[in-house]
Amino acid sequence: MTRRIRSKALACVGMLAAVALGACARHPQSVFRPAGPVARMELGLMATSLWIMIGVFVVVAGALLYVIARFRERKGQEGIPPQVEGSHILEVLWTGIPIILVALLTVLTVRTTFALAKPPASSQHPLQITVVGHQWWWEFKYPQYGIVTADTMHIPVNRKIELSLQSADVLHSFWIPALGGKEDTVPGQTNLLWLEATRTGTFPGQCAEFCGTSHSLMRMYAVSQSPTAFSTWVHGMQHPNSAPKTKLAKQGMQIFATNCALCHSIGGTPFTKGTLGPNLTGLGNRRVIVGGALQNNTQDIIYWVHDAQHIMPDTIMPNFSTLLTPSQLQAVAAYLEGLKRG
Repeated sequence: MTRRIRSKALACVGMLAAVALGACARHPQSVFRPAGPVARMELGLMATSLWIMIGVFVVVAGALLYVIARFRERKGQEGIPPQVEGSHILEVLWTGIPIILVALLTVLTVRTTFALAKPPASSQHPLQITVVGHQWWWEFKYPQYGIVTADTMHIPVNRKIELSLQSADVLHSFWIPALGGKEDTVPGQTNLLWLEATRTGTFPGQCAEFCGTSHSLMRMYAVSQSPTAFSTWVHGMQHPNSAPKTKLAKQGMQIFATNCALCHSIGGTPFTKGTLGPNLTGLGNRRVIVGGALQNNTQDIIYWVHDAQHIMPDTIMPNFSTLLTPSQLQAVAAYLEGLKRG
């Protein structure tokens, strides 16, 4: 083997190894760790289809290898080997078996599709949530409780969740892999989707449809809680503790009123009319901001307000780098960090 051929072979082996290792990586957005019945049904359908295809591959590849070995040219063989014109039995088999497999996959797919398309019965008391996709953040409205929040969807465990999916601008796609499949949010249309979490935890999601410059930053989280913890969250969001507690936070509230209240709303304050940007009620209790692009701390809040366009290009939020001084940015951050649930 020449050095050139050896190098190419090693490169191919390296690429295959990289692909294999990449496929083995643990990633929080994974369909292989379902946390609810919808995700389990979808994974079961995919697994069944995969095993059927693997079986087909094994049979076809095995037959091919057998034929190559059995009917290869042997030493001393002369002339053309005997020609087989055809076999009715084989023709029936390799026509009938694929028909049966396709029919089986069709039945399984249709049955799963109908099961997932059927909305929860009213007797199951589903929690209704309206999901609105914006460039580039998610809005969650709870009409049963009068709550509006952003980027993090709180749900109770072991309860059906009925989602009404809408879009405020362009086509988006709602996807939380551990809980269920993808569903588009279409401007001027409402699509329905249901899901359920059977264990508590935080499950990350992502917009799965390219929707503009900052599409990759359009993330979200579903927080599945016990019924008691969810009731506590609802009560806290309905009775938020939004009053500034320090002199610096009071200064930040005044700056917020002048520069931010036209776009953002905060429960428990006079700022309740802004709808262009995310609702900030209870912001101080969130782990992350900007859809998970930044951590919820003083420095990252200042960074976001100071230079939003650098973090999320083409966002409608302007940069305040020329409008607010460093001390004013510090005051705004102190006010926003103090926005707690009741």
